[in-house]
Amino acid sequence: MSASTVAVAPSVCAPLPVLGRDVTVPLVTGGEAPYAALDYAASAPALQRVWDDVAAYAPYYGSVHRGAGYLSQLSTDLFENARRTVAGFLDCREDDQVVFTRSTTDSLNLLAAALPADCQVFVFETEHHAALLPWRNARVTCLDAPRSPRQAVETLERALAGRDPYGPALVCVTGASNVTGELWPVRELAAAAHAHGARIVLDAAQLAPHHPVSVADLDVDWVAFSGHKLYAPFGSGVLAGRADWLRAAEPYLAGGGASRKVSRRADGGVDVEWHDGAARHEAGSPNVIGAHAVASACKALTEAGFDTLVAREQYLVRAVRDRLADVPQVRFLSLFGDDAPRVGVLSFVVEGWNSSHFAAALSAEYGIGVRDGLFCAHPLVRTLLGSDPQSQGECGSPEAAPGEKSLNAIRVSFGAGTPDEHVERFVRAVKELVTDGAKWNYRTEDGRCVPDTSA
Repeated sequence: MSASTVAVAPSVCAPLPVLGRDVTVPLVTGGEAPYAALDYAASAPALQRVWDDVAAYAPYYGSVHRGAGYLSQLSTDLFENARRTVAGFLDCREDDQVVFTRSTTDSLNLLAAALPADCQVFVFETEHHAALLPWRNARVTCLDAPRSPRQAVETLERALAGRDPYGPALVCVTGASNVTGELWPVRELAAAAHAHGARIVLDAAQLAPHHPVSVADLDVDWVAFSGHKLYAPFGSGVLAGRADWLRAAEPYLAGGGASRKVSRRADGGVDVEWHDGAARHEAGSPNVIGAHAVASACKALTEAGFDTLVAREQYLVRAVRDRLADVPQVRFLSLFGDDAPRVGVLSFVVEGWNSSHFAAALSAEYGIGVRDGLFCAHPLVRTLLGSDPQSQGECGSPEAAPGEKSLNAIRVSFGAGTPDEHVERFVRAVKELVTDGAKWNYRTEDGRCVPDTSA
């Protein structure tokens, strides 16, 4: 079959309806094409069901925990029901807390601010920067990238066994890599952490949209994820898990909502009694629409059935890998091997191409949106590309001209809303670009490769 006729057979079930499925974009070569959103790992399109639920609530918007009026009470109930829905979605334990935040990054920074004194943090170099960077006030041990799930557990066990002095410790690990999509042995890592007296937080930003996440079954102490990767449209996230460190810490933000009682002292100071529950770290007017959207997404995914969603996504993963297997110029990146279980996230490089140039051509000539760069996981991508993981890199494309080698990669990612046609078009476009080259001229502008429209 030629590059121009390659096709992907219909997958096991229909995609879930998402916003933007009918959007068309202009092509630099002329005409328009339906936009193929294949950058789910950055932000997934909102489910139509979620958008409809938000729109239905919008006329009833009111301040949460602040008023005696009907709309305020309704919004407060909606907000707290969203908390319970998320707790059920994550299979939280009875005494776990669900705190609403702005994102996974915000959640992990909140936890970092709640660490007990002299806590030691263990994190693999493979983590997204959201999990790699928040621990600025702790003693951090960065572990080398493992080359198998077993090696990951063994590496962590050795590091925990050798820690000195023996005190509070936290392990931070991803559930699914935002670069390779590979699933990590979370349950085994949690067992290793607990065996050595450490706690563990799961970065589920890439896992929760693709697989069921059970706090109880995985036996993790906390889990963090973002709404915008879970098919919810607004700036909200979740930190769920044990309450003790959060209850003992000063509020993440000081202000209304976090305080139970405030009084003036005779010396002119202020005495504050803070809340003990989730409100302690939710100061200010909560993002009730964001929380409602996250809860709606949790319900939609649960009702659709993760077994069906996982089966469909795995079909699409195999379709991309199998249909590009006969293109030797395309090399997929992985830590654990090509056959490792993964979610719908694949990163690759193309021999003879600057990654920014290739991604720009996919967009400008085919209407396909992917990501190129280091994916806010610089040490991991540099390790996978065989460069120095300790060297610094920018979060976009380096100043490499089209055709020149660049130390970055291309990432294609998809999920519950991806039509088969988008994957078919992506495979066909990759083959055509490798075989025939780009149809347009490109130039570097502000570190990005863009179509040259000056002619």
